[in-house]
Amino acid sequence: MSATMTSVDAPSPAPAGRGPWGRRLVRPGGAALAGVLLFLSFPPRPLWWLAVPAFALLAWTLHGVRLRAGLGLGYLAGLGFLLPLLIWTGEDVGPVPWLALAAAEALFIACACMGIAAVSRLPLWPLWGAAVWILGEAARARVPFGGFPWGKIAFGQADGVFLPLAALGGTPVLGFAVVLCGFGLYESARRVVLHRRTGTLPRGPMAVALLAVFVPVTAAFAVLPLVDDSAEDGTATVAAIQGNVPRLGLDFNSQRRAVLDNHARRTEELAAEVKAGKVPRPDFVLWPENSSDIDPYANADARLVIDRAVKAIGVPTVVGAVITPDKGKLRNTLIEWDPARGPVDTYDKRHVQPFGEYIPMRSFVRLFSSDVDRVRRDFGPGDEVGVFDLAGTEVGLVTCYEAAFDDMVRDTVTNGAQLISVPSNNATFGRSEMTYQQLAMSRVRAVEHGRSVVVPVTSGVSAVIMPDGDVVQKTKMFTPDALVAEVPLRSSLTPATRFGAWPEAVLVLVAAGGLGWVAAGAVRARRGRQGQDGTAGVTGAP
Repeated sequence: MSATMTSVDAPSPAPAGRGPWGRRLVRPGGAALAGVLLFLSFPPRPLWWLAVPAFALLAWTLHGVRLRAGLGLGYLAGLGFLLPLLIWTGEDVGPVPWLALAAAEALFIACACMGIAAVSRLPLWPLWGAAVWILGEAARARVPFGGFPWGKIAFGQADGVFLPLAALGGTPVLGFAVVLCGFGLYESARRVVLHRRTGTLPRGPMAVALLAVFVPVTAAFAVLPLVDDSAEDGTATVAAIQGNVPRLGLDFNSQRRAVLDNHARRTEELAAEVKAGKVPRPDFVLWPENSSDIDPYANADARLVIDRAVKAIGVPTVVGAVITPDKGKLRNTLIEWDPARGPVDTYDKRHVQPFGEYIPMRSFVRLFSSDVDRVRRDFGPGDEVGVFDLAGTEVGLVTCYEAAFDDMVRDTVTNGAQLISVPSNNATFGRSEMTYQQLAMSRVRAVEHGRSVVVPVTSGVSAVIMPDGDVVQKTKMFTPDALVAEVPLRSSLTPATRFGAWPEAVLVLVAAGGLGWVAAGAVRARRGRQGQDGTAGVTGAP
């Protein structure tokens, strides 16, 4: 039988259950469980492989169902995934923002699953379905308010066998491979069940199903040579400072001077350790985002504290500061601080966080949570790519939330970065899993662009990551520390860096092709029914 046989020829078996209510709840339960399995596949758990059976289970719930059912089942899967994944967003502001964010973002997953249900009757449906999932991720990464890519499937694969695919086509190709493998696993199992029931096993469709499983895995091993941690441009010794904060939660900002003093003190301690020969002298030092929430341009005392610490270590230091101009919006800024000349260059965060650094629709949002007024003055975005020349090393700057966005990281590499720094502030989110989820993003970015990545964080987990995604040093949470490591510098570009957004665009076009095929088939079927009704009306007239 031809490989183009559709699922109309071989319908999915009806789910079993005790009585009509049991049968009705099996698929919704399966959809919610698929979402939970996706959550469990994310860090800090090393269970990346759970994503494959999660998508196999999701395929079982969606295969052959009507669009409305696909939408509802997808929403349940989205809630099962995002409610536990994003619980950190309500760490210090209560459940309303967390529940609202998860509920809104789950709508994107619901729409993607409706599309998957639509294409599930097409030939080669695992291919179309996996592309539709990536279409949903692409939309979620862009709208509303600039998008929210947190929870892209690729970010759960930092420990997985699929990771090398990030160097080939970035997060879209990596995520597509995981979803395709899961859908192929379900289709293979479905074919085996049908064979047992009917005694026939069409070779073409079974081969296609098996290829959907084995091609992504084989491709991941085939592109392993793209993952390289060799030092093309020599090495640099870098230090990352984690000063810690006085207390957890949003109110740590009320002790801004203590946060600044902590980072200055740990830097001066590092200088003493270097002088004593306990650790090698770094070429440059990286402080985290918000390490000085006091504007050193406007506050002479803060400037003196920073200048004293930088002079003590004696090398260029990147300081995360909040800049408060007399007029206009605040700036989340990274300052290159030279021990002899003081501040010499700046980078303003380009992708500021909605509802964290600025409040869209403030008066409306206040109806649901008074915590919006904690952000009394909105931050504004910068418009220039951040690359600092630190003692001869080109360092790309990606501030915290920006690491979730493909273009924000890629821009630094295409502008010459030999190493990437992701200064972050996770103190607001306490001891939640947020910091581990963000660290996994940085590991994926390291492989995607073939660069060492250094993650200095106010309160943990700070880390040094090699270009192959391996974490060679990291800190404990809420512990003052300084990481000093020699890292390779690289200037070559991976295929993912060269291709940029093209792999995602191709997958979006594939998804559009599958959905267009379904829409065209529906139009033809409707016209056919209308033609039959018209004919019946004429021939049946008395």
